[in-house]
Amino acid sequence: MARKFPALKTAIIGGGSIGVGFAVVFTRAGYSTTITDPDPTRRSAIPGELTARLRTLESYGLLEEPVEAISERLRVIADISDAVSGADLVQECVPEREDIKRPLFAQLAELTDDRCIVASSSSFMTTTTSAGSTGVESRALVAHPGNPPFAIPVIELVPNPQTRAEVVQRARALYAGAGMSPVLVNKECEGFIFNRLQGAILREAYALVRDGVASVDDVDTVVRDGLGRRWTFMGPFETVDLNTRGGISAHAKNMGPTYRRMGQERGDTSEWTPDLVAEVTSQRRQMLPLDRWEDRVAWRDEQLLNRLGQ
Repeated sequence: MARKFPALKTAIIGGGSIGVGFAVVFTRAGYSTTITDPDPTRRSAIPGELTARLRTLESYGLLEEPVEAISERLRVIADISDAVSGADLVQECVPEREDIKRPLFAQLAELTDDRCIVASSSSFMTTTTSAGSTGVESRALVAHPGNPPFAIPVIELVPNPQTRAEVVQRARALYAGAGMSPVLVNKECEGFIFNRLQGAILREAYALVRDGVASVDDVDTVVRDGLGRRWTFMGPFETVDLNTRGGISAHAKNMGPTYRRMGQERGDTSEWTPDLVAEVTSQRRQMLPLDRWEDRVAWRDEQLLNRLGQ
């Protein structure tokens, strides 16, 4: 991995699994990194956990430097003011509780300067809720990773209405420079993209078990050996776009009424309106004109067959 911003300093607050995961991401990218946690037992465990995760990456050929050289970029610091001093980005990884996050953000407003990005790893809570009126909201945003972030590169960037545009731009560049895949969530909503999609699948999975339609193992098998095989290399829109000749507009016409009926069984009254289908179709056709559809279908089949042999 090319180190694009080796002079940057990142600080992580919270030494749990996500905090250590970010330490792997940032140190591997060449960023000077500090991490702090109020629990001394947790602090003492962090160096060994970092090394263990780096050794795992090394075993898969995913490091460009020796583990020892990467580990040297991390310092574990007890005092939060020392940990965040001079940081370009503070990555908050504390429990998903407003009564913990709000005082922390108010403290960071005093401890960090106006150029420092304050990013929350929150899975559901927006920074309007966690950082609003703390003095840091104009440079705060959610930066929600997959778990673990060193193995799942997507990271959701969710600005609040007061977040400065240049803060979002710098955050996107910093995470991309660390090998992550940032996506911008255009408006605040609880759960963002990742957990709303995951939640939709989980709600239906629970309902299928509740209604006696399938066992837990069979639901997992359908996702693992069916949907999940496609979703390792393409998303739901591309999946259905390639499943129906004529593309996603044809899929919506043919299958939309059935999906609507299934949704109504669960109390979901949302609808794929003509305007919405037209917008999704327009975006898909910009990415893949229909005259390239056959080639992309062949590519999909090759990807699936390659994974079948793994």
